[in-house]
Amino acid sequence: MNVAEFLRPEGWLGRTSGPRYVQLRRRLEEGIKDGVLTPNSSLPPEREIADLTDLSRVTVRKAIHELVKTGAIEQRQGSGSFVREAVTRVEQSLSHLTSFTEDMQRRGLTTTSKWLERGVFMPSPEEVLALGLAAGDSVSRIYRLREAGGRPMALEMAALPMDILPNPIDVTTSLYDVLEQSGFRPIRAIQKISAINLEPTEAALLEVAEGTAGLRIQRTSYLESGRVAELTRSIYRGDAYDFVAELRLST
Repeated sequence: MNVAEFLRPEGWLGRTSGPRYVQLRRRLEEGIKDGVLTPNSSLPPEREIADLTDLSRVTVRKAIHELVKTGAIEQRQGSGSFVREAVTRVEQSLSHLTSFTEDMQRRGLTTTSKWLERGVFMPSPEEVLALGLAAGDSVSRIYRLREAGGRPMALEMAALPMDILPNPIDVTTSLYDVLEQSGFRPIRAIQKISAINLEPTEAALLEVAEGTAGLRIQRTSYLESGRVAELTRSIYRGDAYDFVAELRLST
């Protein structure tokens, strides 16, 4: 069955079945579930859906907006509305200090990175404070789009003192692998997690709609000596990650 036949109102649109936009939303959800509307396929334009269903464009727009809010549909600037591909959610433990590469490898996923920034820079005030840098010190910084299984998952910016990471170009896959080889792998960390709505640039890199829910994570990592080794600021797709912590009763 093609989309036009599926949307014809006979059989699913009725006067006693609730608000019309809700009926259309349910019909579109059914189409997604049954594969009539396939992942990454575009919906017909609002005017065409209105003509096919005998509904007003306002009703059609409201139904689509409801599906955008639930994440079933995404609207791309200048391109229209598209069925979102289902994302397999990843659980990450907050009890163990591991790298993104290690997390994904344990799940059988191949990781890749797209470099957005990598080099030696003057530190920001936040980096000076967090890393305990002296006046005039530079900082090694790497900023990349992290992908797993061919899907963008997170934006990750790490800043480290120069004596801990003298050459950021040495990092090709796992930062922690490089630090372990030089004897500077962190052994503990403190993480702060905040809920955000993705800004346009972040959303475009992560291939989701602007304003989509995301997670901002700031991690400060420490060496065995207690010295701060790394300040990492990451933004994760909210539809792809669950962070899990084990809690125990204090005795």
